[in-house]
Amino acid sequence: MKGRFAILNGLILFSFITSFAQINFSEGSIVYNISVNTNDANPKLADGFDGATNTIYVKGNLSRSELVSVYGTQSTITDGKTGNVTVLKEYGDKKYLINMTHADWVEANKKYDSITFTYENEFKTIAGYKCQKAIGKLKDGESFTVYFTKELIPENADFQYSNRSLAGLALEYESNLEKNKVTFTAVKINFDPVPASKFDLPKTGFRVMTYQESKRGNK
Repeated sequence: MKGRFAILNGLILFSFITSFAQINFSEGSIVYNISVNTNDANPKLADGFDGATNTIYVKGNLSRSELVSVYGTQSTITDGKTGNVTVLKEYGDKKYLINMTHADWVEANKKYDSITFTYENEFKTIAGYKCQKAIGKLKDGESFTVYFTKELIPENADFQYSNRSLAGLALEYESNLEKNKVTFTAVKINFDPVPASKFDLPKTGFRVMTYQESKRGNK
């Protein structure tokens, strides 16, 4: 009888430890530093993004990504309930608000359709969390490296569309910008409440466009 209780208590403890080790990342913020590796002989674009930051704000099904560089700020607000996405582009005196349906968002990210990940037995600590290495491969043959942690589980993973099928949160990942390899590395994770106003859309000062209009150029 004592043996059965010992086994039962062991299972309960294991379950508790497993659940405790994983945190549902439903509210807070993550700051990623951006670095650029380039083979371009005229790396003006790369220089503009090198040293930039990307801050993710999460509140339940809502997320806001703010990429700040010397060129300006581009924010992407995602509503996980409706699937709608709004992109705000602020480059000097040019300001655009682009409304996207869920279908538009899927089309804009179609290069990540059918992405596959290969998990490797390689780990490192990023922003205080143990991360595992994975290699993502796109259907066009392009590949990229990502380190993700199983300790944080995002409630809405659409703010990292390319990494949304990972069993955890990507804290370091690569992306391509023309001829350049861009690396996003998390440097700060905060669990403080995010004000609901962070996801409010501006009512004035922006040229409002549909996704289809934006594809024809910001003229």
